[in-house]
Amino acid sequence: MSQPYSYDPQPEFFDYKHVGGRFLGLIGMAVLAFAVVLVGAFIDTKQFAFSYLFAYTFFLTICMGGLFWTLVHHATDAEWSVVVRRQLENMGSLLAIMALLFIPLLAVGPTLWKWMQPESAHSPLLAEKAAYLNVPFFYIRASVYFIFFVASSTLLRTFSIAQDSSGAAVYTIFNRRVSFASAIPFAVCLTFAAVDWLMGLQYEWFSTMWGVYIFAGAALSSMCALVLIVTALRGAGYLQQVVNLEHYHIMGKLMLSFVIFWAYIGFSQYMLIWYSNIPEETVYFLRRNTASWWYLSQFMVVGHFFVPFILLLFQRAKKTPTFLCGMAVWILLMHMLDIYIVVLPALHVAGVRPNPLDFFSLVAIGCTLAAVFLKRLGDSSLFPARDPRLAKSIALKN
Repeated sequence: MSQPYSYDPQPEFFDYKHVGGRFLGLIGMAVLAFAVVLVGAFIDTKQFAFSYLFAYTFFLTICMGGLFWTLVHHATDAEWSVVVRRQLENMGSLLAIMALLFIPLLAVGPTLWKWMQPESAHSPLLAEKAAYLNVPFFYIRASVYFIFFVASSTLLRTFSIAQDSSGAAVYTIFNRRVSFASAIPFAVCLTFAAVDWLMGLQYEWFSTMWGVYIFAGAALSSMCALVLIVTALRGAGYLQQVVNLEHYHIMGKLMLSFVIFWAYIGFSQYMLIWYSNIPEETVYFLRRNTASWWYLSQFMVVGHFFVPFILLLFQRAKKTPTFLCGMAVWILLMHMLDIYIVVLPALHVAGVRPNPLDFFSLVAIGCTLAAVFLKRLGDSSLFPARDPRLAKSIALKN
């Protein structure tokens, strides 16, 4: 719902003076962290492989979530999200960088995915899945995923920026068509990428709900990232006249919705596997419910669902930017823990064993993406200044 609004917003462009030396600092930290990770790769290749996959998956889900929300915006012809859509587009555009950062994982493929190892060739179970789990097809699938992700996110952002110059409504129609065409491929690519790169760590295991579980975390974490980005920009003096508490209220409601959705999918997956008690399914949870992994898993359940669910129930909480940012940081940390529990037990079967490479991989990939994102901020207006629905988005009332 929107109210009459007479304000004629002008494009806002990011001034790099608000970054100062932080841009060069991010680049320096990324280079240093990658140097440490490279040394670690030679010292302990196996630990590097799993640590890097953990960090990579954490940031990949956030970027895929940015693309998802952009698709939803155009497919549903949403009004409320116009003022924050550009940051979702910027987030989704980082998928091109993620495609490049995937290369180190290809170099350690047999270390990560044991079905690639020669000693697994005689496994009867692997023989049944050989039509899918084979190296050439694995590379082809990965290429298809990234071609789609990069093409879709690039088209959406390019048409959106083009509209800033001409104001032509045809670009809205173009993006709507791209979104309709991308919806099903997005679901397929995200699902199979989750199966290939995460479920493939234990190829004996399978779950028909796995893709939806990873999607829930991606949608939730990207909305949290959006709250933090928008608040940071407002703190620097931008978006003051276009983003208001009503937008925070909706972002907070979406955070709460996907906290519940993530818990629903996670519980449903666990309950169905526990009830059926099939060895090929239970192997995943048996490993994560023993030794010190059990304590970490219980903490993740409480922190990822019960804490944000209770605190985000109240309207005032969702309309308080500072509090909402605190919740966003907390949920992102819980999402990171979730991905850690997904990846690392495949390496450390006996229990939790934190390693410096876990941290440095996060810093290396995170600083790289942050530096590129800062560059994206200055490439165009911080919001779609000539979108036909902008006035209604600014006048939002819900």
